[in-house]
Amino acid sequence: MTTYTCSVGCGMKVNGLTCGTCGKELVHDTINKDDGSSVHIAKCPDNCGKIKSPMCCGSDMDHS
Repeated sequence: MTTYTCSVGCGMKVNGLTCGTCGKELVHDTINKDDGSSVHIAKCPDNCGKIKSPMCCGSDMDHS
């Protein structure tokens, strides 16, 4: 299970993001944008879709 933790340090944690279509747990991934930067995402392993990874305190949360 992927756990997202606040990268700023407030202690907030998020566990168990699941796809509302198929019910499978979302997995962490990264996509590369046209400008060369990357964005952290959580995606469905069955390709139902993807979302921007969680944020806390204005920053992307770290994943484990």
